[in-house]
Amino acid sequence: MSQEKRRAAQWIEQKAELWRETSRTIWENPELGHQEYRASALLSGILEEHGFQVERGTAGLETAFRAVYDSGKPGPHIAYLSEYDALPGLGHACGHNLIGVMSVAAAMSLAETLDQIGGTVTVFGTPAEETSGAKVTMAEQGYFEGIDAAMMAHPASVYERSGKSLAMEAIQFEFHGKTAHAASQPYLGVNALDAAIQTFNGINALRQQLRSDVRIHGIIKKGGEAANVVPDYSLIQFYVRTGSKSTLPDAVEKVKNCARGAAAATGCRLEISNYELGYDNLVTNEALSDLFTGNLVALGVAPEEIKHGLDHGSIDMGNVSQVVPAIHPYIKMPDSPYGGHTAEFCEAAGDERGQHALLMGAKALAWTGLDLLEQPLCLQDVREEFAKATGTAGKRGTAAK
Repeated sequence: MSQEKRRAAQWIEQKAELWRETSRTIWENPELGHQEYRASALLSGILEEHGFQVERGTAGLETAFRAVYDSGKPGPHIAYLSEYDALPGLGHACGHNLIGVMSVAAAMSLAETLDQIGGTVTVFGTPAEETSGAKVTMAEQGYFEGIDAAMMAHPASVYERSGKSLAMEAIQFEFHGKTAHAASQPYLGVNALDAAIQTFNGINALRQQLRSDVRIHGIIKKGGEAANVVPDYSLIQFYVRTGSKSTLPDAVEKVKNCARGAAAATGCRLEISNYELGYDNLVTNEALSDLFTGNLVALGVAPEEIKHGLDHGSIDMGNVSQVVPAIHPYIKMPDSPYGGHTAEFCEAAGDERGQHALLMGAKALAWTGLDLLEQPLCLQDVREEFAKATGTAGKRGTAAK
């Protein structure tokens, strides 16, 4: 272990009470996506107090921020992604109260060494991962240009390498029909609920002809007001997911055709839209992932405890991984064998089990950043893998303004 790594770990431990208090405050005051005013102000304020240059309202998003510590010396540019949105009704049942603080702690500990070794560290405050993730908007607007590596870690029931996620599009279908008395004059109506149900039936029949990595799931948001009135309006929403963004458009078009067919069969007028931002699939940079995993082992995690990366649905970190080398590993909360988005997971994220994961994740993230700053060959491996995967030479420079 290098002297810088030892110092970084000690620095994180010394400020354990700050991390505990901050994550607990966010946990006790859950805020939904793009409404995280308190969490965003709290995290960005801590960074500002510790010498980071903070920009709020980044990418035109009120609760987003960018905090930069630039040593003024040449060196890699490391980014940590901070999430802090909660789930409706469940609060921080995905542990974003821990993720947000974990990334802040890692970045601040890294900043302690930058004046000596050079380089830049940035924390991106990224709202609304659970819905219309800010990372999508930031990636589209070029905020990750010039970043050498982007990292975050997620609490979980196990240790897990950064793996894959599914590309996703959120599609909404609105059917417009015509009301009529459902008993005396049903023939005068145009049934929008029938169109919604036929869409579901069409999609269910379609599944046999879809790739094995395609997943489609949806709900009926509106389907009528009274049983004796032919519904003139229905609203249904779907997530369509595939293993790669390259195969997503074909699956989406097939789903849309099911809705178009249902509209034609019932005589309804159809409107198609997206109700949330779509997410690209995560492309893990394995060279970067190896560094992080090695640091977990150096911190005392048995290698056999670290599972191979699994598919956890869709995350907006996927969009980041398409433009810069990135990882999204998982950190175990001890004595918490519960899946995310459950009340039990939320409870663990708010107590000492979550704090254990926060400290472990912050140290591993900080050490991985130090590997890139101190070992040019490690950074070269990360860059070369990304260039090969994307067919680019990899750009460096200053992050987009």
